[in-house]
Amino acid sequence: MDLLIAAGGDGTVNEVLHGLMDLSEATRPTLGIVPLGTANDFAMGCDIPRDPLKALALCMRGEGVPIDVGKANDHWFINAATSGFGAEITATTSPELKRLLGPAAYTVMGAILAINLHHYQGKLILPDRKITNSGPVAIVGNARQTGGGIQVAPRACIDDGLLDVLVVRQISPTALLAAARELQQLPPDGEYISYWQTPWLEVHPEEAIPVNLDGEPLRFSTVRYEAVPKAIQLILPPDCQLLSR
Repeated sequence: MDLLIAAGGDGTVNEVLHGLMDLSEATRPTLGIVPLGTANDFAMGCDIPRDPLKALALCMRGEGVPIDVGKANDHWFINAATSGFGAEITATTSPELKRLLGPAAYTVMGAILAINLHHYQGKLILPDRKITNSGPVAIVGNARQTGGGIQVAPRACIDDGLLDVLVVRQISPTALLAAARELQQLPPDGEYISYWQTPWLEVHPEEAIPVNLDGEPLRFSTVRYEAVPKAIQLILPPDCQLLSR
């Protein structure tokens, strides 16, 4: 097989990715995507056409580009891994609500869950630092957006061999404005927001945390994230903004 086309959303693409990564690198077919899901965050971030016929035409005529994939313990992701609050939103948003509201369903569930926001304690280990932290959310991105188009890793590229890590710590209502400024600057050691680019990181929480990989809910007691450089060939538009070149 030379070409495998995943027609669906982020969860479908993730399922196909697991099948591809079970094959040896030499036998993996090129992957094409026709976005038919609720949010299609990965496809939209890659500028793959929303129109199914145009996306299919790109799959048939385009050329494969080597891209990275992310690994979380023994699981794979191509777009993003969200832990804590963001994972809870995706896991608790029902298929019926997604069909009714589309990507706005995640916003509705987020507003409901924010009433009882839970902060997770734990330790982050990166190649050059160890951090003990408390906060509601951490995101590990191979690509840039999740949650229906929200930019969570603005500097991410899918072919640079790095994962982009965004950590949001506990924020009081009076500090929201300062946190918003940090979110624009993306400092590595901000008071409320931290942003790093790294080939790997480990998360050691004090309790098992919900983690969402490309829309698929899991729960980890400890997790090691790694970037696997240029693991698959993906058909992309020539002007894809997620490529480092």
